[in-house]
Amino acid sequence: MAGSLLRGPFTCFTSKSNSGTVFFLHGSGDSGEGVKTWIKGLLKTDEVIPHMRVVFPTAPLRPYTYLGGELSNVWFDRIALSPSVEEHHETINKMADELIMSIENEVATGVPLNRIVVGGFSMGGAMAMHIGYRYLPGLAGVFALSSFLNDKSSVYEHLKNSDKGMQFPPLYMCHGSRDTLVPPSWGKDTHDRLCELGVGAQFHVVRNAFHELTGGELRQLFDWISTRVPPP
Repeated sequence: MAGSLLRGPFTCFTSKSNSGTVFFLHGSGDSGEGVKTWIKGLLKTDEVIPHMRVVFPTAPLRPYTYLGGELSNVWFDRIALSPSVEEHHETINKMADELIMSIENEVATGVPLNRIVVGGFSMGGAMAMHIGYRYLPGLAGVFALSSFLNDKSSVYEHLKNSDKGMQFPPLYMCHGSRDTLVPPSWGKDTHDRLCELGVGAQFHVVRNAFHELTGGELRQLFDWISTRVPPP
């Protein structure tokens, strides 16, 4: 991927059979290595799904308007952390192109698209929803943890204009009940609107959790992924 904004090779959890792949996108300001270490610390293992590889890309370093223009590893730019503002389409679309290239490279190694799951935490989950519902409906699934879409998201517009009866990857969402940075109501509203537009989705509230990952949440997530992509 010469010229790619994504730094590779990506850090990952390997597996014995590698019959499927998870792309796990970190939250704003983090890195692939950072979220990988976070997950390993919570689960005390790096073999989270024995038959699947888990890939942790790192978002490019870019000026982030929400932080006053400071450089940060973010998947896209935004002017405020609120569902009421407009999406920054230029950076979202460019990042989608880059991630799709990475996913297509994975397919070229022999992993079918229908055995690939894309998701992430916070901003990473929002980026994953753009990938799954605007670009790659053939994915096995999408997950979004402590995430939301803007009220006028291009994801909703794309789904409204999609052919009737079109199948979309199922969505798995979790949100901490005590999240004050991204209130759970934002995530639930995203879930409800996507369901209205034909996406099969689950929304789980993680009791007493803040804007964070938890061990229980991750174990349930990886169990769900294993049902979507069972061992060969």
